[in-house]
Amino acid sequence: MPLPSQRKLLPEQLRWTCDPGQFDFTTTDDLPELEGTLGQARALASIDFGLDIRESGFNLFLTGEAGTGRTSTIKNILKKKAKTEPIPSDWVYVNNFKSPDLPIALALPAGKGTELSLDMDELITTVRSIIPKALDSKEYENNKATIVEAYQEKNNELFGQLEAEAQEKGFALQRTVSGLVMVPQKEERNYTQEEYEALSDQEKGKLEEGGQELTEKLNDVLRQVRDNEKQTKESLAQLDRDLGNASVGHHIDPLREKYGESPKVLEYLNTVQEDIIANLEDFKPQQQVQSPIPGLKLPRQEPSFERYQVNVFVDNHDAEGAPVVFEPNPTYSNLFGRTEHIMQMGGTATTNFTMIKPGALHRANSGYLIVDAREVLVNPYSWDALKRCIRSAEIKFEDPLEQYRFITIVSMKPEAIPLQAKIIMIGSPWIYYLLYHLEPDYRKFFKVKVDFDSRIARTPEVLKDYALFVSTHCKNEKLLPFDRSGVAGLIEYSARLVEDQEKLSSQFMEIADLIREASYWAGKDGGGPVTHAHVANAIEQKVYRSNRIEERMQELFDDGTILVDVDGAMPGQINGLSVISLGDHTFGRPSRVTARVYLGRAGMVNIEREVKLSGPIHDKGVLILTGYLGGKFAHDKPLSFSASICFEQNYEGVEGDSASSTELYCLLSAFSGVPIRQGIAVTGSVNQHGMIQPIGGVNFKIEGFYAVCKAKGLTGEQGVIIPKSNERHLMLNDEVVQAVRDGKFHIWSVETIDQGIELLTGVAAGERQEDGTYPEESINHLVDKRLREMIESMKMFGASDKDEKKQEGEK
Repeated sequence: MPLPSQRKLLPEQLRWTCDPGQFDFTTTDDLPELEGTLGQARALASIDFGLDIRESGFNLFLTGEAGTGRTSTIKNILKKKAKTEPIPSDWVYVNNFKSPDLPIALALPAGKGTELSLDMDELITTVRSIIPKALDSKEYENNKATIVEAYQEKNNELFGQLEAEAQEKGFALQRTVSGLVMVPQKEERNYTQEEYEALSDQEKGKLEEGGQELTEKLNDVLRQVRDNEKQTKESLAQLDRDLGNASVGHHIDPLREKYGESPKVLEYLNTVQEDIIANLEDFKPQQQVQSPIPGLKLPRQEPSFERYQVNVFVDNHDAEGAPVVFEPNPTYSNLFGRTEHIMQMGGTATTNFTMIKPGALHRANSGYLIVDAREVLVNPYSWDALKRCIRSAEIKFEDPLEQYRFITIVSMKPEAIPLQAKIIMIGSPWIYYLLYHLEPDYRKFFKVKVDFDSRIARTPEVLKDYALFVSTHCKNEKLLPFDRSGVAGLIEYSARLVEDQEKLSSQFMEIADLIREASYWAGKDGGGPVTHAHVANAIEQKVYRSNRIEERMQELFDDGTILVDVDGAMPGQINGLSVISLGDHTFGRPSRVTARVYLGRAGMVNIEREVKLSGPIHDKGVLILTGYLGGKFAHDKPLSFSASICFEQNYEGVEGDSASSTELYCLLSAFSGVPIRQGIAVTGSVNQHGMIQPIGGVNFKIEGFYAVCKAKGLTGEQGVIIPKSNERHLMLNDEVVQAVRDGKFHIWSVETIDQGIELLTGVAAGERQEDGTYPEESINHLVDKRLREMIESMKMFGASDKDEKKQEGEK
């Protein structure tokens, strides 16, 4: 019987062909570069909103499949936008002279940070030269000598008066190990012990009374001496301050005027001047240190002037607008900075404010920071610290390992820097939803979702932009240009990637790879423009590099190891189609599906499910078959049967419901006894009403069955039945399309099970009549008849079982 042709697809329906004539260029060298992003209107609108709104928490999360241009798009947008925004301040860290472990952060206009550092270096160099000269000057020495002489004169006068009074009373002022004491004397010498013991009690009392009175006066003198000493030290200190102010003040005053707009800088300069004056000794020439070992010269111990340096933490002197920082490795220290240490003898680690190093967040302050979401999550402490910074709007220096150390090392707590930056995270949809549902703080801090689609609508504007995209890549990477046919072939490949005649792929990573490969093969072919043939060759070579397993499987079909019939007819047997994905390569293969029906009450038995080789979606598809049969044939009788369905020679898991219509066709054939044409393979899912639903991988499935038919010999009666809703997804290769055009292979589309079973058997399915029956000799009539016969047989067996039990009971 000839095959029905009313649902046969025409060759023009099997793929969309891009017309090169619609392009008005000779090669892509004639085209400018693409400005902006190809497609992605939704994502671009979300980016504009997220970048323009300045309220807290409206950071961006760019989600979408890899290769959709998320990173390149946001970089290009920010590159243009940042240039129009003000340049942020420089940040420097300076010494806190009161608390050295709490360095001070200073904000300065862009470029002023480096200037302040150079100015301070110049100041200290100048001061180190001026102060020693001032300290060695005759004027300073004379003033110092005058103060010291006045102190000595006051002391000499006090002690002279005290000694004269003591001498009148027979005492002398003497220095002992315990200090100055009043000692009684006899004939200008001290009493001997024997002489003192020989004195009468009255004489001893008189001496003691005089000694006590003089001792009190001595204490008064010593107090006055201490007061004089204190006044002298104050006078010397004031002399040094005057010297310091005279030597340093007029050098710092220009800096005060230069940085007068920053109160914190002025305060810092004041503390610098005070510290210099308080430590003038550091500026004196250092003496050679005496070595305990004769002949060994020790180096001079120079004082450190590092405390006066300025650590230029963030330098924006050469910036052209707001900063845009992409951090590919967002470890804790790379994001939030670090404090370096110097190991010294004994294993101790020291640090100071000059060893504070910035992180990406510091460099991106008042601008934009781009990070990969996965990298942030896998690096310890990074995500939690990033949340804290956004929440507090400041960047703090913290050592996350401090609480885990057994040995405490010298550390600092630098002053926090205010944070005002847009954080942009890039991640897959899986990471986005993981954070959205499991991370409570995520929705507070990343309120703007930027969703990049993996496919875009095919419009004339998009086609022109695709050509500009090709031009941009060829020029940027110095590749051979594409002619119109080459661009057309590339666009057809893009439609093939998404399996849609009305869509194009926006996974530009794969498109860019094909551009490079096609340019390579064009170079091998003489170096002319890239044509459609070069693109086709690049695709073919790309498949060849990855399809070893497909070829090995095809050999199993060819030599009969895997049993598949592509001609003849057989009841209860059909060719289903499946897709195998190996990551870098996807291909289709036919699978023989068989069904057996017999008396029983087990219902539908899915052999794959019984041995745990099927997934839940496939199991659902099989259970739908029972619903279909019940609705179709159990309106006037109960269903009572046993049936088994099996994917023959299947040794791996089965998942998906795309074979549910295939299994139903096979089951109907087994019930009716009508053979199925083995030259037709089937794909499509089915619902309980018998409607055929779309499936994925339709092109791979058709091409996989075509390859088997071609190897076993094309008869002109072979083909594939697909769901009608999958017609727009057809982007078959040229060989299959040509075989259809030559009448050697066929593609049919169906909407219902009844349409499909008619194609497979050549027998009418049959519509239910008013009396509830189906037309004679139709498929549905034969199925209904077989089900009734099975019920009657079950009743007969049931009645005989009851009679046997009754007879046994009577006995």
